[in-house]
Amino acid sequence: MYLVTAQEMRELDRLTIEAYGTPGHVLMERAGAGATEALLQEFPHVRQAPVVIVAGKGNNGGDGFVIARLLKKQGVKCEVVLAARKTEVKGDALRNLSAFLRLRGRVTEVTEPSQLSLVQEKLSQSGLVVDALLGTGLNSPVQGLIAALIDLINTSGVPVLAVDIPSGLDADHGEPLGTAIQAELTVTFGYPKLGQLSDAGTMFVGRLVVVDIGIAPDAVAAVKPQTTLLTAEAVGTLVRERRRAAHKGDFGHLLVLAGARGKSGAALLCGGAALRVGTGLVTLAGPSSLNAIFSSVLIEAMTVPFPERPDGSLALDEGAIAQALQAKNAVAFGPGVGVSTDTIGLTRWLLAHSELPLVIDADGLNCLATDLNPLHDARGPVVLTPHPGEMARLLRTSNAEVQSRRLAVARAFATQHRCYLVLKGSHTVIAAPDGRAWMNTTGNPGMASGGMGDVLTGILSGLLAQGYAAADACILGVFLHGQAGDRAAQEKGEAGIIARDVIEQLPGGLRALRQAALKDDEAENDA
Repeated sequence: MYLVTAQEMRELDRLTIEAYGTPGHVLMERAGAGATEALLQEFPHVRQAPVVIVAGKGNNGGDGFVIARLLKKQGVKCEVVLAARKTEVKGDALRNLSAFLRLRGRVTEVTEPSQLSLVQEKLSQSGLVVDALLGTGLNSPVQGLIAALIDLINTSGVPVLAVDIPSGLDADHGEPLGTAIQAELTVTFGYPKLGQLSDAGTMFVGRLVVVDIGIAPDAVAAVKPQTTLLTAEAVGTLVRERRRAAHKGDFGHLLVLAGARGKSGAALLCGGAALRVGTGLVTLAGPSSLNAIFSSVLIEAMTVPFPERPDGSLALDEGAIAQALQAKNAVAFGPGVGVSTDTIGLTRWLLAHSELPLVIDADGLNCLATDLNPLHDARGPVVLTPHPGEMARLLRTSNAEVQSRRLAVARAFATQHRCYLVLKGSHTVIAAPDGRAWMNTTGNPGMASGGMGDVLTGILSGLLAQGYAAADACILGVFLHGQAGDRAAQEKGEAGIIARDVIEQLPGGLRALRQAALKDDEAENDA
Protein backbone atom coordinates (compact mmCIF):
# COMPACT_ATOMS: atom_id res chain seq x y z
CA MET A 1 0.00 0.00 0.00
CA TYR A 2 1.32 3.43 -0.92
CA LEU A 3 1.79 6.23 1.57
CA VAL A 4 1.17 9.56 -0.15
CA THR A 5 1.70 13.27 0.25
CA ALA A 6 -1.25 15.64 0.13
CA GLN A 7 -0.17 16.79 -3.31
CA GLU A 8 0.09 13.23 -4.61
CA MET A 9 -3.40 12.46 -3.29
CA ARG A 10 -4.86 15.56 -4.95
CA GLU A 11 -3.28 14.53 -8.24
CA LEU A 12 -4.58 10.97 -7.88
CA ASP A 13 -8.08 12.35 -7.31
CA ARG A 14 -7.79 14.78 -10.23
CA LEU A 15 -6.59 12.16 -12.70
CA THR A 16 -9.23 9.65 -11.60
CA ILE A 17 -11.92 12.28 -12.17
CA GLU A 18 -10.66 14.14 -15.23
CA ALA A 19 -8.64 11.58 -17.15
CA TYR A 20 -10.20 8.25 -16.22
CA GLY A 21 -13.87 9.08 -16.00
CA THR A 22 -14.95 8.64 -12.38
CA PRO A 23 -17.12 11.64 -11.37
CA GLY A 24 -16.09 13.50 -8.23
CA HIS A 25 -19.44 12.93 -6.58
CA VAL A 26 -18.96 9.16 -7.00
CA LEU A 27 -15.63 9.32 -5.16
CA MET A 28 -17.30 11.42 -2.46
CA GLU A 29 -20.13 8.92 -2.12
CA ARG A 30 -17.67 6.04 -1.76
CA ALA A 31 -15.69 7.97 0.84
CA GLY A 32 -18.78 8.80 2.87
CA ALA A 33 -20.09 5.25 2.64
CA GLY A 34 -16.78 3.80 3.83
CA ALA A 35 -16.58 6.25 6.70
CA THR A 36 -20.16 5.47 7.72
CA GLU A 37 -19.45 1.75 7.76
CA ALA A 38 -16.37 2.30 9.94
CA LEU A 39 -18.34 4.62 12.23
CA LEU A 40 -21.11 2.12 12.86
CA GLN A 41 -18.62 -0.69 13.44
CA GLU A 42 -16.38 1.27 15.81
CA PHE A 43 -19.07 3.26 17.63
CA PRO A 44 -22.20 1.07 17.79
CA HIS A 45 -23.55 3.20 20.65
CA VAL A 46 -24.57 5.91 18.16
CA ARG A 47 -27.80 4.04 17.54
CA GLN A 48 -28.82 5.26 21.00
CA ALA A 49 -26.89 8.58 21.14
CA PRO A 50 -27.04 11.48 18.67
CA VAL A 51 -24.21 12.17 16.22
CA VAL A 52 -23.08 15.72 15.44
CA ILE A 53 -21.31 16.21 12.12
CA VAL A 54 -19.25 19.42 12.24
CA ALA A 55 -18.63 20.29 8.60
CA GLY A 56 -16.82 22.88 6.54
CA LYS A 57 -17.91 24.26 3.21
CA GLY A 58 -15.40 22.27 1.10
CA ASN A 59 -15.12 18.67 -0.03
CA ASN A 60 -14.28 17.45 3.47
CA GLY A 61 -17.63 18.84 4.52
CA GLY A 62 -19.15 17.13 1.47
CA ASP A 63 -17.93 13.78 2.81
CA GLY A 64 -19.56 14.71 6.11
CA PHE A 65 -22.88 15.42 4.38
CA VAL A 66 -22.79 11.94 2.81
CA ILE A 67 -22.21 10.43 6.26
CA ALA A 68 -25.11 12.44 7.69
CA ARG A 69 -27.47 11.27 4.94
CA LEU A 70 -26.47 7.62 5.27
CA LEU A 71 -26.78 7.70 9.06
CA LYS A 72 -30.21 9.26 8.82
CA LYS A 73 -31.32 6.59 6.35
CA GLN A 74 -30.25 3.97 8.89
CA GLY A 75 -32.30 5.59 11.62
CA VAL A 76 -29.37 7.11 13.50
CA LYS A 77 -30.24 10.47 15.00
CA CYS A 78 -27.81 13.05 13.62
CA GLU A 79 -27.47 16.69 12.68
CA VAL A 80 -24.96 18.90 10.90
CA VAL A 81 -23.22 21.95 12.30
CA LEU A 82 -22.03 23.87 9.22
CA ALA A 83 -19.15 26.29 9.81
CA ALA A 84 -20.34 28.48 6.93
CA ARG A 85 -23.52 29.58 5.25
CA LYS A 86 -25.35 27.09 3.06
CA THR A 87 -24.95 29.49 0.14
CA GLU A 88 -21.15 29.15 0.41
CA VAL A 89 -21.19 25.41 -0.27
CA LYS A 90 -20.45 24.56 -3.92
CA GLY A 91 -19.94 21.66 -6.33
CA ASP A 92 -20.11 18.06 -5.15
CA ALA A 93 -20.36 19.19 -1.53
CA LEU A 94 -23.52 21.18 -2.36
CA ARG A 95 -24.96 18.17 -4.16
CA ASN A 96 -24.67 16.11 -0.96
CA LEU A 97 -25.79 18.90 1.35
CA SER A 98 -28.94 19.23 -0.76
CA ALA A 99 -29.51 15.46 -0.61
CA PHE A 100 -29.34 15.59 3.20
CA LEU A 101 -31.73 18.55 3.33
CA ARG A 102 -34.21 16.70 1.12
CA LEU A 103 -34.38 14.06 3.84
CA ARG A 104 -35.30 16.90 6.21
CA GLY A 105 -31.88 16.70 7.76
CA ARG A 106 -31.15 19.36 10.33
CA VAL A 107 -28.35 21.84 9.50
CA THR A 108 -27.30 24.65 11.82
CA GLU A 109 -25.18 27.42 10.30
CA VAL A 110 -22.45 28.69 12.62
CA THR A 111 -20.67 31.78 11.34
CA GLU A 112 -20.04 33.87 14.47
CA PRO A 113 -18.17 33.22 17.72
CA SER A 114 -21.33 34.13 19.60
CA GLN A 115 -22.87 30.86 18.33
CA LEU A 116 -20.22 28.65 19.95
CA SER A 117 -22.31 28.21 23.08
CA LEU A 118 -25.02 26.64 20.90
CA VAL A 119 -22.47 24.21 19.46
CA GLN A 120 -21.23 23.41 22.96
CA GLU A 121 -24.76 22.54 24.01
CA LYS A 122 -25.20 20.22 21.02
CA LEU A 123 -21.90 18.49 21.76
CA SER A 124 -22.86 17.96 25.40
CA GLN A 125 -25.92 15.98 24.26
CA SER A 126 -24.15 13.90 21.61
CA GLY A 127 -22.49 10.49 21.65
CA LEU A 128 -20.08 11.10 18.79
CA VAL A 129 -18.65 14.01 16.83
CA VAL A 130 -17.75 13.60 13.16
CA ASP A 131 -15.02 16.06 12.23
CA ALA A 132 -15.50 17.09 8.60
CA LEU A 133 -14.18 20.64 8.86
CA LEU A 134 -10.90 20.70 6.96
CA GLY A 135 -9.19 18.28 4.59
CA THR A 136 -5.65 17.46 3.54
CA GLY A 137 -5.16 20.67 1.55
CA LEU A 138 -4.60 22.82 4.63
CA ASN A 139 -1.24 24.63 4.46
CA SER A 140 -1.56 27.55 6.89
CA PRO A 141 -2.39 27.87 10.59
CA VAL A 142 -6.04 27.46 11.58
CA GLN A 143 -7.48 30.66 13.00
CA GLY A 144 -10.70 32.31 14.07
CA LEU A 145 -13.98 30.43 14.19
CA ILE A 146 -12.59 27.14 12.85
CA ALA A 147 -9.84 27.10 15.48
CA ALA A 148 -12.42 27.81 18.17
CA LEU A 149 -14.61 24.95 16.93
CA ILE A 150 -11.65 22.55 16.98
CA ASP A 151 -10.77 23.52 20.53
CA LEU A 152 -14.42 23.19 21.55
CA ILE A 153 -14.60 19.67 20.13
CA ASN A 154 -11.33 18.66 21.81
CA THR A 155 -12.52 19.81 25.23
CA SER A 156 -16.03 18.37 24.89
CA GLY A 157 -15.06 14.91 26.10
CA VAL A 158 -17.08 13.38 23.24
CA PRO A 159 -15.32 10.76 21.06
CA VAL A 160 -14.36 12.02 17.59
CA LEU A 161 -14.22 10.38 14.18
CA ALA A 162 -12.09 12.45 11.79
CA VAL A 163 -12.98 12.39 8.10
CA ASP A 164 -9.85 11.83 5.96
CA ILE A 165 -7.59 13.69 8.41
CA PRO A 166 -8.06 15.42 11.76
CA SER A 167 -8.85 19.04 10.94
CA GLY A 168 -5.85 21.28 11.44
CA LEU A 169 -3.26 18.51 11.03
CA ASP A 170 -0.52 18.92 8.42
CA ALA A 171 -1.07 15.96 6.10
CA ASP A 172 2.61 15.64 5.20
CA HIS A 173 4.32 16.20 8.54
CA GLY A 174 1.67 15.29 11.12
CA GLU A 175 2.08 18.53 13.05
CA PRO A 176 -0.88 20.71 14.09
CA LEU A 177 -1.15 23.92 12.14
CA GLY A 178 -2.06 26.07 15.09
CA THR A 179 -4.50 23.56 16.55
CA ALA A 180 -5.86 20.20 15.44
CA ILE A 181 -8.60 17.72 16.24
CA GLN A 182 -7.64 14.85 18.52
CA ALA A 183 -9.56 11.90 17.12
CA GLU A 184 -10.22 8.41 18.41
CA LEU A 185 -10.62 7.16 14.83
CA THR A 186 -9.56 8.64 11.51
CA VAL A 187 -11.05 7.27 8.30
CA THR A 188 -8.81 8.27 5.40
CA PHE A 189 -9.53 7.81 1.71
CA GLY A 190 -7.54 6.21 -1.10
CA TYR A 191 -4.21 5.92 0.65
CA PRO A 192 -2.83 6.84 4.08
CA LYS A 193 -1.08 10.21 4.23
CA LEU A 194 2.50 10.66 5.36
CA GLY A 195 1.66 12.81 8.36
CA GLN A 196 -0.82 10.30 9.71
CA LEU A 197 1.99 7.86 10.52
CA SER A 198 4.52 10.38 11.82
CA ASP A 199 5.34 10.30 15.53
CA ALA A 200 3.51 13.59 16.04
CA GLY A 201 0.57 12.70 13.81
CA THR A 202 -0.36 9.45 15.50
CA MET A 203 -1.26 11.41 18.65
CA PHE A 204 -4.03 13.18 16.73
CA VAL A 205 -5.10 10.44 14.30
CA GLY A 206 -5.92 7.69 16.79
CA ARG A 207 -6.72 4.43 15.05
CA LEU A 208 -6.40 4.74 11.27
CA VAL A 209 -8.77 3.07 8.80
CA VAL A 210 -8.14 3.32 5.05
CA VAL A 211 -11.13 3.24 2.68
CA ASP A 212 -10.69 2.23 -0.96
CA ILE A 213 -12.57 4.79 -3.04
CA GLY A 214 -11.55 3.43 -6.44
CA ILE A 215 -8.54 5.51 -7.43
CA ALA A 216 -7.76 4.56 -11.04
CA PRO A 217 -4.72 2.25 -11.41
CA ASP A 218 -3.58 4.35 -14.37
CA ALA A 219 -3.61 7.41 -12.11
CA VAL A 220 -1.35 5.59 -9.65
CA ALA A 221 0.99 4.61 -12.48
CA ALA A 222 1.14 8.24 -13.62
CA VAL A 223 1.77 9.74 -10.17
CA LYS A 224 4.24 7.02 -9.09
CA PRO A 225 4.14 7.51 -5.32
CA GLN A 226 7.61 7.07 -3.85
CA THR A 227 6.67 5.76 -0.41
CA THR A 228 5.15 2.40 0.49
CA LEU A 229 3.50 1.29 3.72
CA LEU A 230 4.60 -2.24 4.55
CA THR A 231 1.96 -4.93 5.04
CA ALA A 232 2.30 -8.60 5.96
CA GLU A 233 0.77 -9.74 2.67
CA ALA A 234 3.21 -7.76 0.54
CA VAL A 235 6.28 -8.46 2.67
CA GLY A 236 5.41 -12.15 2.82
CA THR A 237 5.94 -12.48 -0.93
CA LEU A 238 9.66 -11.88 -0.32
CA VAL A 239 10.05 -14.94 1.92
CA ARG A 240 11.74 -17.64 -0.12
CA GLU A 241 10.62 -21.24 -0.03
CA ARG A 242 13.45 -23.68 0.53
CA ARG A 243 14.17 -26.54 -1.83
CA ARG A 244 13.91 -29.99 -0.25
CA ALA A 245 17.45 -30.77 -1.43
CA ALA A 246 18.97 -27.54 -0.10
CA HIS A 247 22.12 -27.50 2.05
CA LYS A 248 23.76 -24.91 4.29
CA GLY A 249 25.95 -23.63 1.48
CA ASP A 250 22.85 -22.46 -0.35
CA PHE A 251 22.05 -19.92 2.37
CA GLY A 252 25.19 -17.88 2.60
CA HIS A 253 28.05 -17.26 4.99
CA LEU A 254 27.96 -14.13 7.15
CA LEU A 255 30.92 -12.47 8.81
CA VAL A 256 30.08 -10.57 12.00
CA LEU A 257 32.76 -8.07 13.03
CA ALA A 258 31.53 -7.03 16.46
CA GLY A 259 32.15 -6.89 20.16
CA ALA A 260 34.70 -5.56 22.62
CA ARG A 261 35.59 -6.22 26.23
CA GLY A 262 32.34 -5.92 28.19
CA LYS A 263 30.26 -5.94 24.99
CA SER A 264 30.30 -9.56 23.88
CA GLY A 265 26.49 -9.66 23.93
CA ALA A 266 26.20 -7.37 20.91
CA ALA A 267 28.09 -9.81 18.70
CA LEU A 268 26.26 -12.83 20.09
CA LEU A 269 22.83 -11.30 19.53
CA CYS A 270 23.76 -10.26 16.01
CA GLY A 271 25.06 -13.70 15.10
CA GLY A 272 22.16 -15.48 16.78
CA ALA A 273 19.59 -13.42 14.88
CA ALA A 274 21.37 -14.14 11.60
CA LEU A 275 21.15 -17.87 12.25
CA ARG A 276 17.50 -17.69 13.27
CA VAL A 277 16.61 -15.84 10.06
CA GLY A 278 18.00 -18.74 8.03
CA THR A 279 21.64 -17.91 7.29
CA GLY A 280 23.56 -21.06 6.45
CA LEU A 281 26.83 -20.18 8.19
CA VAL A 282 27.85 -17.42 10.60
CA THR A 283 31.37 -16.56 11.70
CA LEU A 284 31.92 -14.24 14.65
CA ALA A 285 35.14 -12.27 14.34
CA GLY A 286 35.76 -10.40 17.57
CA PRO A 287 38.65 -9.49 19.83
CA SER A 288 40.69 -12.60 20.60
CA SER A 289 39.96 -12.35 24.33
CA LEU A 290 36.25 -12.89 23.61
CA ASN A 291 36.74 -15.99 21.50
CA ALA A 292 36.07 -18.41 24.33
CA ILE A 293 32.81 -16.62 25.18
CA PHE A 294 31.69 -16.65 21.54
CA SER A 295 32.50 -20.34 21.14
CA SER A 296 30.73 -21.44 24.29
CA VAL A 297 27.58 -19.30 24.03
CA LEU A 298 26.72 -19.37 20.32
CA ILE A 299 27.77 -22.92 19.61
CA GLU A 300 26.14 -22.97 16.14
CA ALA A 301 28.50 -20.24 14.88
CA MET A 302 32.16 -20.39 13.91
CA THR A 303 34.64 -17.95 15.42
CA VAL A 304 37.78 -16.10 14.36
CA PRO A 305 40.00 -14.59 17.07
CA PHE A 306 40.73 -11.08 15.83
CA PRO A 307 43.69 -8.86 16.81
CA GLU A 308 42.76 -6.51 19.62
CA ARG A 309 43.90 -3.31 21.29
CA PRO A 310 45.00 -3.11 24.92
CA ASP A 311 41.51 -1.93 25.87
CA GLY A 312 39.96 -5.13 24.46
CA SER A 313 38.51 -3.63 21.28
CA LEU A 314 39.18 -4.60 17.67
CA ALA A 315 42.56 -3.59 16.26
CA LEU A 316 43.13 -2.51 12.67
CA ASP A 317 44.84 -5.42 10.94
CA GLU A 318 44.24 -5.30 7.20
CA GLY A 319 45.62 -8.79 6.62
CA ALA A 320 43.32 -10.26 9.26
CA ILE A 321 40.29 -8.51 7.74
CA ALA A 322 41.12 -9.68 4.23
CA GLN A 323 41.55 -13.24 5.48
CA ALA A 324 38.26 -13.15 7.41
CA LEU A 325 36.36 -11.93 4.36
CA GLN A 326 37.32 -14.89 2.21
CA ALA A 327 34.39 -17.11 1.17
CA LYS A 328 31.88 -14.83 2.90
CA ASN A 329 28.69 -13.43 1.34
CA ALA A 330 27.97 -10.42 3.58
CA VAL A 331 29.39 -8.51 6.54
CA ALA A 332 27.86 -7.06 9.69
CA PHE A 333 30.02 -4.45 11.39
CA GLY A 334 29.69 -2.21 14.40
CA PRO A 335 27.73 -3.66 17.33
CA GLY A 336 29.79 -3.17 20.48
CA VAL A 337 33.10 -2.35 18.73
CA GLY A 338 33.64 1.05 20.36
CA VAL A 339 35.05 4.15 18.68
CA SER A 340 38.82 4.36 18.27
CA THR A 341 41.34 5.14 15.56
CA ASP A 342 41.41 1.41 14.80
CA THR A 343 37.65 0.93 14.48
CA ILE A 344 37.38 4.12 12.41
CA GLY A 345 40.09 2.63 10.20
CA LEU A 346 38.20 -0.67 10.00
CA THR A 347 35.08 1.17 8.86
CA ARG A 348 36.94 2.95 6.09
CA TRP A 349 38.83 -0.20 5.02
CA LEU A 350 35.62 -2.21 4.64
CA LEU A 351 34.01 0.50 2.53
CA ALA A 352 37.05 0.92 0.33
CA HIS A 353 38.09 -2.71 -0.17
CA SER A 354 35.15 -5.10 0.28
CA GLU A 355 32.60 -5.69 -2.45
CA LEU A 356 30.35 -7.69 -0.11
CA PRO A 357 27.03 -6.29 1.12
CA LEU A 358 27.78 -4.48 4.36
CA VAL A 359 25.51 -3.57 7.29
CA ILE A 360 26.92 -0.87 9.58
CA ASP A 361 25.28 -0.31 12.96
CA ALA A 362 25.91 1.10 16.44
CA ASP A 363 29.55 2.05 17.03
CA GLY A 364 30.23 1.46 13.35
CA LEU A 365 27.89 4.38 12.63
CA ASN A 366 29.68 6.54 15.21
CA CYS A 367 32.95 5.70 13.49
CA LEU A 368 31.44 6.63 10.14
CA ALA A 369 30.13 9.91 11.55
CA THR A 370 33.71 11.21 11.77
CA ASP A 371 33.84 11.33 7.96
CA LEU A 372 31.03 10.40 5.56
CA ASN A 373 33.14 10.67 2.41
CA PRO A 374 34.20 6.99 2.42
CA LEU A 375 30.54 6.09 1.85
CA HIS A 376 30.78 7.56 -1.64
CA ASP A 377 33.60 5.17 -2.53
CA ALA A 378 31.93 2.02 -1.19
CA ARG A 379 32.53 -0.93 -3.50
CA GLY A 380 29.48 -2.92 -2.43
CA PRO A 381 25.93 -2.20 -1.25
CA VAL A 382 25.84 -0.54 2.18
CA VAL A 383 22.99 -0.57 4.71
CA LEU A 384 23.11 1.85 7.64
CA THR A 385 20.79 1.28 10.61
CA PRO A 386 20.85 4.37 12.86
CA HIS A 387 18.50 5.19 15.69
CA PRO A 388 17.56 8.91 15.82
CA GLY A 389 20.53 9.82 18.03
CA GLU A 390 22.99 8.11 15.67
CA MET A 391 21.28 9.74 12.70
CA ALA A 392 21.71 13.11 14.35
CA ARG A 393 25.43 12.43 14.78
CA LEU A 394 25.76 11.41 11.13
CA LEU A 395 24.13 14.68 10.07
CA ARG A 396 25.60 16.78 12.87
CA THR A 397 22.18 18.03 13.79
CA SER A 398 19.74 17.53 16.66
CA ASN A 399 17.68 14.50 17.57
CA ALA A 400 14.58 16.70 17.46
CA GLU A 401 15.31 17.79 13.90
CA VAL A 402 15.68 14.17 12.79
CA GLN A 403 12.43 13.13 14.48
CA SER A 404 10.45 16.05 13.06
CA ARG A 405 11.28 15.06 9.46
CA ARG A 406 12.07 11.35 9.64
CA LEU A 407 11.05 10.37 6.12
CA ALA A 408 12.57 13.41 4.43
CA VAL A 409 15.81 13.04 6.42
CA ALA A 410 16.16 9.35 5.58
CA ARG A 411 15.36 9.81 1.90
CA ALA A 412 17.74 12.74 1.48
CA PHE A 413 20.62 10.90 3.20
CA ALA A 414 20.15 7.70 1.20
CA THR A 415 20.07 9.48 -2.14
CA GLN A 416 22.95 11.81 -1.33
CA HIS A 417 25.26 9.10 0.00
CA ARG A 418 24.09 6.27 -2.28
CA CYS A 419 23.28 3.84 0.51
CA TYR A 420 20.28 2.11 2.06
CA LEU A 421 19.21 3.77 5.29
CA VAL A 422 17.09 2.18 8.00
CA LEU A 423 16.05 4.93 10.41
CA LYS A 424 14.85 3.03 13.46
CA GLY A 425 12.03 4.04 15.77
CA SER A 426 8.25 4.06 15.76
CA HIS A 427 7.33 3.36 12.12
CA THR A 428 10.91 2.64 11.07
CA VAL A 429 11.75 4.28 7.73
CA ILE A 430 13.69 2.52 4.98
CA ALA A 431 15.15 4.70 2.23
CA ALA A 432 16.92 3.59 -0.95
CA PRO A 433 19.51 5.39 -3.11
CA ASP A 434 16.97 5.81 -5.94
CA GLY A 435 14.55 7.84 -3.79
CA ARG A 436 12.10 5.07 -2.93
CA ALA A 437 11.11 4.72 0.71
CA TRP A 438 9.10 2.37 2.89
CA MET A 439 7.49 2.83 6.30
CA ASN A 440 7.11 -0.05 8.72
CA THR A 441 3.93 -0.97 10.59
CA THR A 442 5.23 -3.54 13.07
CA GLY A 443 6.90 -3.25 16.48
CA ASN A 444 5.92 -1.98 19.91
CA PRO A 445 7.30 0.03 22.85
CA GLY A 446 8.44 -3.15 24.58
CA MET A 447 11.25 -3.30 22.03
CA ALA A 448 12.85 -0.21 23.55
CA SER A 449 15.49 -2.26 25.35
CA GLY A 450 19.14 -3.13 24.94
CA GLY A 451 20.20 -5.44 22.13
CA MET A 452 17.21 -4.96 19.84
CA GLY A 453 19.33 -3.07 17.31
CA ASP A 454 21.95 -5.84 17.33
CA VAL A 455 19.18 -8.30 16.49
CA LEU A 456 18.05 -6.17 13.55
CA THR A 457 21.63 -5.97 12.27
CA GLY A 458 21.85 -9.76 12.38
CA ILE A 459 18.56 -10.14 10.54
CA LEU A 460 19.48 -7.70 7.77
CA SER A 461 23.01 -9.00 7.25
CA GLY A 462 21.79 -12.59 7.41
CA LEU A 463 19.28 -11.93 4.63
CA LEU A 464 21.97 -10.22 2.56
CA ALA A 465 24.24 -13.24 3.04
CA GLN A 466 21.45 -15.43 1.68
CA GLY A 467 21.41 -13.40 -1.53
CA TYR A 468 18.49 -11.07 -0.96
CA ALA A 469 18.78 -7.74 -2.79
CA ALA A 470 19.50 -4.88 -0.41
CA ALA A 471 16.04 -3.29 -0.70
CA ASP A 472 14.28 -6.63 -0.19
CA ALA A 473 16.51 -7.51 2.77
CA CYS A 474 15.68 -4.18 4.42
CA ILE A 475 11.94 -4.50 3.80
CA LEU A 476 11.69 -8.10 4.96
CA GLY A 477 14.16 -7.66 7.81
CA VAL A 478 12.61 -4.55 9.33
CA PHE A 479 9.06 -5.89 9.11
CA LEU A 480 10.07 -9.30 10.48
CA HIS A 481 12.01 -7.72 13.36
CA GLY A 482 8.99 -5.69 14.45
CA GLN A 483 6.62 -8.59 13.92
CA ALA A 484 8.79 -10.84 16.07
CA GLY A 485 8.68 -8.18 18.77
CA ASP A 486 4.91 -8.08 18.49
CA ARG A 487 4.69 -11.86 18.78
CA ALA A 488 6.94 -11.78 21.84
CA ALA A 489 4.85 -9.02 23.42
CA GLN A 490 1.64 -10.92 22.76
CA GLU A 491 3.10 -13.98 24.48
CA LYS A 492 4.83 -12.27 27.42
CA GLY A 493 3.50 -8.70 27.58
CA GLU A 494 5.35 -5.61 26.37
CA ALA A 495 7.20 -4.76 29.58
CA GLY A 496 10.21 -6.98 30.03
CA ILE A 497 10.64 -8.59 26.63
CA ILE A 498 14.31 -8.87 25.76
CA ALA A 499 16.31 -9.21 22.57
CA ARG A 500 16.55 -13.00 22.89
CA ASP A 501 12.75 -13.22 23.00
CA VAL A 502 12.66 -11.52 19.61
CA ILE A 503 15.31 -13.85 18.18
CA GLU A 504 13.28 -16.89 19.21
CA GLN A 505 10.24 -15.57 17.35
CA LEU A 506 12.03 -15.15 14.00
CA PRO A 507 11.44 -18.62 12.46
CA GLY A 508 7.76 -18.52 13.34
CA GLY A 509 7.55 -14.99 12.01
CA LEU A 510 8.97 -16.03 8.64
CA ARG A 511 6.43 -18.84 8.44
CA ALA A 512 3.57 -16.48 9.34
CA LEU A 513 4.64 -14.00 6.66
CA ARG A 514 4.79 -16.72 4.04
CA GLN A 515 1.32 -17.92 5.03
CA ALA A 516 -0.07 -14.36 4.88
CA ALA A 517 1.19 -14.01 1.32
CA LEU A 518 -0.28 -17.35 0.28
CA LYS A 519 -3.67 -16.49 1.80
CA ASP A 520 -3.63 -13.18 -0.04
CA ASP A 521 -2.93 -14.99 -3.32
CA GLU A 522 -5.78 -17.41 -2.66
CA ALA A 523 -8.15 -14.54 -1.92
CA GLU A 524 -7.21 -12.82 -5.18
CA ASN A 525 -7.68 -16.02 -7.15
CA ASP A 526 -11.11 -16.59 -5.56
CA ALA A 527 -12.08 -13.02 -6.44
